[in-house]
Amino acid sequence: MRDEHVDVVSIPPPTANGPLHVGHLSGPYLAADFAARAARLRGERVLAMAGVDVHQNYVLTRAELDGVDVDKMVDGYRDDIVEAFRRARIGYDAFIDPRAPGYGPAMASMVAQLVDGGALPMRERELHRCARCARTLHHSYVEGTCPACGHEACGGGCEGCGGFTSAQNMRAVRCARCGGEPVPFTARIPVLALEKHRSALEELWLRAELPVDVRALIGTALRGPLPEIPAAYPTDWGVEGTGPLAGLRIDVYVEVCLNFVRGVAQALEPEVGEDAAAFARVWRRRVRGLWNFYGIDNAYFYAIMWPALLATAGVHLDQLSGMSVVNRFFTLDGFKFSTSRNHAVWANEFLAGEDPAIVRLFLAWNRPDRMGSDFTKSSFDAFAAHVRPLLAVSSQPVSSLPAELLDAERDRGERALHYHDFDAPLAARALLSLLAAGSADSAGLRSVLTGELL
Repeated sequence: MRDEHVDVVSIPPPTANGPLHVGHLSGPYLAADFAARAARLRGERVLAMAGVDVHQNYVLTRAELDGVDVDKMVDGYRDDIVEAFRRARIGYDAFIDPRAPGYGPAMASMVAQLVDGGALPMRERELHRCARCARTLHHSYVEGTCPACGHEACGGGCEGCGGFTSAQNMRAVRCARCGGEPVPFTARIPVLALEKHRSALEELWLRAELPVDVRALIGTALRGPLPEIPAAYPTDWGVEGTGPLAGLRIDVYVEVCLNFVRGVAQALEPEVGEDAAAFARVWRRRVRGLWNFYGIDNAYFYAIMWPALLATAGVHLDQLSGMSVVNRFFTLDGFKFSTSRNHAVWANEFLAGEDPAIVRLFLAWNRPDRMGSDFTKSSFDAFAAHVRPLLAVSSQPVSSLPAELLDAERDRGERALHYHDFDAPLAARALLSLLAAGSADSAGLRSVLTGELL
């Protein structure tokens, strides 16, 4: 891998405040694996990056509400996530683990380097804290209504429209932990000045492959000045800052993006060390393109905030023209998956009792790709009963698909797993047609979608 360019496939890091469920798998996790496997089968060089996110303050909130030790909880959920990846046959080349020795100081040093160099300038900014419990109101500690669409939201991103939400721009703001009123205060913090990157972002968005709803989100954001997003907060959870950031914690969305820059560079050239400028040079030397797989509720970060942050870190935006493969919402029996209400089909429990090849194939077939979709146990059981004989070695053809159409069907399925115009449901339907017809040329597509070895 040393002397060749690679395409980087980004598998988003699950937050370690609960186990993975099949809704998670149906979205970016299996899709990224399908795309990486298919690219390798085409002979392309791929670096698939995975990891786990432990510094969302949702993690501390979950531990405090459950009355458990946060470190033990994080380790348990991290292990559960890794096991779910294994059982679902989701592969990766490198794994970013924030619990690894030296991770916190390394990330703090990287951000401090960007602050010292002026890429993330220090500013006096108005933030808000809770009048009752004194928490800085950000991310899981704040709730209100989205300023753009009026949807109920926490800090970070609105699930209604995907827009950026914070205690500073939401309406009816209150503390999500105790219901207290917001009290403004001034803090000196580093900021990511998105407006400074407007021209470069507009040029990127003109050439990038983005779905229509992400473009609509960008259009809404561009109607006014792009915000300055805090890169660190005076708060109680996250990587502790050093140097100019002493007494602050690195914002988790900044951390996740920058640890990806660092992780890719160190995976490609392990001797690169801990120099932020050196990471950028590795990217410019080695990375041909970046493909992010994510849910529509994270579109603001992947499509707007993170390209600006990557540019701040020295990554060339012309490497991001692919940018994204986006999924919509996957529901369970018509309702949103919910960890807190235990309305979920947990990935490890489900995979323990089912054939992972069939689970993968069903979640490809039923992926919430260009529109949302729904999971029911009865639909899965019906799918499994239909597919199990088709996957059997001794199965006989049951389809009347003419032989002259088989090549076209195989080509259609394989092309549907290219990064461009990625369409896992189409690939799954093509494979089912080939299996039903008894095609001997479906092994590659089958291997990608089921995770079976060729």
